[in-house]
Amino acid sequence: MKNLLACVAIIFCIIPAFAQQSKVAIAIHGGAGTILRENMTEEREADYRAKLDEALKAGHEILEAGGSSLDAVVAAIQIMEESPLFNAGKGAVFTNDGKNELDAAIMDGKTRNAGTVAGISTVKSPVAAARLVMENSPHVMMIGPGAEQFVREQGLESVDPSYFYTDSRFQQLEKIRNTENQQLDHDGDQRSDETKSDEGERQGYLDEYFPDRKFGTVGAVALDHDGNLAAATSTGGMTNKRYGRVGDVPIIGAGTYADNATAAISATGHGEYFIRSVVAHDISAIMKYQNKSVQEATNTVVKDKLVEMGGGGGVIAIDGAGNIAMPFNTKGMYRGYVNTEGDVYIGIYEDEQP
Repeated sequence: MKNLLACVAIIFCIIPAFAQQSKVAIAIHGGAGTILRENMTEEREADYRAKLDEALKAGHEILEAGGSSLDAVVAAIQIMEESPLFNAGKGAVFTNDGKNELDAAIMDGKTRNAGTVAGISTVKSPVAAARLVMENSPHVMMIGPGAEQFVREQGLESVDPSYFYTDSRFQQLEKIRNTENQQLDHDGDQRSDETKSDEGERQGYLDEYFPDRKFGTVGAVALDHDGNLAAATSTGGMTNKRYGRVGDVPIIGAGTYADNATAAISATGHGEYFIRSVVAHDISAIMKYQNKSVQEATNTVVKDKLVEMGGGGGVIAIDGAGNIAMPFNTKGMYRGYVNTEGDVYIGIYEDEQP
């Protein structure tokens, strides 16, 4: 009888543990933009799906083993940072000066502590650098050589800038280096008809030569067995960017945000619009103050507010119950998830629904 009671007690202890363990989930993205089937070879599509699957598995295995959401998002992103398929880490796009400048961010939903880096060129894993800023410094953001010095002193692997070079990315720069001019946001209403015409020609040029161009950013959001959320994002920015331009990724509340009370969010898109709209925090605020679901909040921001402003892109988000949303307003977004039931989904095109 005593043995029976002991077995029953053990079973009742194990069941909640398994129930809690099943609550883990992760979602990732690899950029959004004009991504069309007709412009994708079967081999290249298979490569993208395989790499997204590898990144998902890397993060999910950590969660299943009882690891933290922070560990999971870093592991998933590092897979994509090391792949030339994505515009983050190796394979990042080039600035007008012919350099790779990398940005990254991470945020802990439990503490709302965050770390970001911007404009770095010698750190193999920008997302790992952002985590060091979060955990080993009193600061949120570090940039350029100072950030590189800090993470180097922390023991993070440094590389020669040539590590990030890929020929295809450099050829992208060469084709548009002298044809694409960047405009400041406030210049929009002051452009002449001639300037607008020139921009239209440039847009046609890009559509012709880069029909599968995307807003290159990778990101991950996760829920761990303790119910903690985390978000992280990493990017190489925009091809041909100038003047030390920094996008939304390392701006907490714009491209990256996490709060256990609402959701973890990672964004990809035209950074200027995401900064001005404070996209990631706006999603969290809508959930908090309007009592909207993660799907409702992300749809409102991505498909209504951003579209009204003319901003293209998408987000991935996950709430404390493991509900996942990944809306985008472009032709496609590299994306995937493993939900709380263990179901795996990977999508690329706009008509691919879970």
